Amino acid sequence: MPIKRTNYTNTFPHTHRKVLAVEHKTNVRVLMFRYLAYGHITPFFELAKKLSDEGFSIDLCSTPINLSLIKKKITEKYSCSIHLVEFHLPNLPELPPHYHTTNGLPIHLQSTLYKAITMSKPQFYEILKDQKPNVLVHDLMQPWATGVASSLNIPSIKFCLTSIAMCSYFGHFFLKPGVEFPFPALYLKDYEREIMRPYDVEVKEELGENRAVMLVNSSRAIDGEYMDYLSEIGKTEILPTGVVIQDIAINEEEMEIIKWLGNKMENSTVYVSFGSENFLTKEEMEEVAYGLELSNVHFIWVVRFPKEEQVVSLEDVLPQGFLQRNIGEKGRIIECWAPQTTILKPPSIGAFLTHCGWNSTLECIEFGVPIIGLPMNFYSDQPLNARLIVENGVAVEMARNGNGKIHRGNVAETIKNVFFGEKNIGEDLRRKVKGLRENIKLLREEEMDEVVMVLKQICEKNQSKMDA
Repeated sequence: MPIKRTNYTNTFPHTHRKVLAVEHKTNVRVLMFRYLAYGHITPFFELAKKLSDEGFSIDLCSTPINLSLIKKKITEKYSCSIHLVEFHLPNLPELPPHYHTTNGLPIHLQSTLYKAITMSKPQFYEILKDQKPNVLVHDLMQPWATGVASSLNIPSIKFCLTSIAMCSYFGHFFLKPGVEFPFPALYLKDYEREIMRPYDVEVKEELGENRAVMLVNSSRAIDGEYMDYLSEIGKTEILPTGVVIQDIAINEEEMEIIKWLGNKMENSTVYVSFGSENFLTKEEMEEVAYGLELSNVHFIWVVRFPKEEQVVSLEDVLPQGFLQRNIGEKGRIIECWAPQTTILKPPSIGAFLTHCGWNSTLECIEFGVPIIGLPMNFYSDQPLNARLIVENGVAVEMARNGNGKIHRGNVAETIKNVFFGEKNIGEDLRRKVKGLRENIKLLREEEMDEVVMVLKQICEKNQSKMDA
């Protein structure tokens, strides 16, 4: 498969290209190679923009279907410094090109996608050989990329898009078996531990390699002690990028939701969303719906179905009469996608009921919104993320039944405690999350400066080695 590198500068006037080319002229080229998870697009792209602002030239490498999403995000400012490089997976009958991403990928094909990615090592070798970057920044979930880069004498750095607290937790049990984890705030519940065992092995394999530097989409203000601990036991320099999130422009239809929020009192509305790749069962949908109704709090609820079930009607999965009783002045339901960062901004949003995916967690903190944690995917970092932000004092975690089931009573009680609790739980959460947000802002520039400095040092060291 021929390597295709796409430059979108032709979409802008020639005069602008000249100016931008001078502004972004650099000798340091970075190839960024992320895993094909939909949630990994934004952190990689936002980091690419920050590095571009510092004078780096960036190649973003991914499958065409993922690049089509990134292409829309490249503004004129970055047209000469951020380029797209196509990475093609092998032709597998069960994995057509529109499944070369986790977005909408049926669960039974997830292992097939991972297999297809690892089968593409020879092509990735040719990409690196052709592009000749000074350094490779690749997703922690694609550890094999390190070996490919090393074979071409290209230094590589992993980029971790989960909380470093989770990496610290699993890294501890891999590197110090039989020793108690020294941070009791992080733990897994029994029903989570049973499900996490297969995933546990994968994470350990990724963490077990000897590596010098790892970037992490976080800030020392959030999980600095876990960065220090993993750095110590894993002999790794861990560099936070200072939290990178995306601010999204909205269209006319989505603006209606913002106007609706503008008519609500301060801290009166709960935003409910469980991520782009978590889908509730009918039973879970009913429990969340009844819980929202019983809480008597205004709500915006983002509801998603797997692509193969997009024809499902809300009336078929929600309790009878729920829409008639609740949709309008009290609540709104958005199907499929919502401009999350825009919704989190208005002062009427008093809390976010979330699955605790890392991107959503960081967005909550960035906009000073208290978190009600309800982890949905026990194979992921979500359970430990929930415990981390509870430790930070910016979240409460919603209880499940002993067997891990969601119950409407827990949903209603937790929301009411945050919004109406006698102990001022909501006010305490808001005060602490705003304090954490300010601490992140204070460190952001310093943390990004250190990332830039280390990247340049790595490139210079490698060049000196090559010249010797």
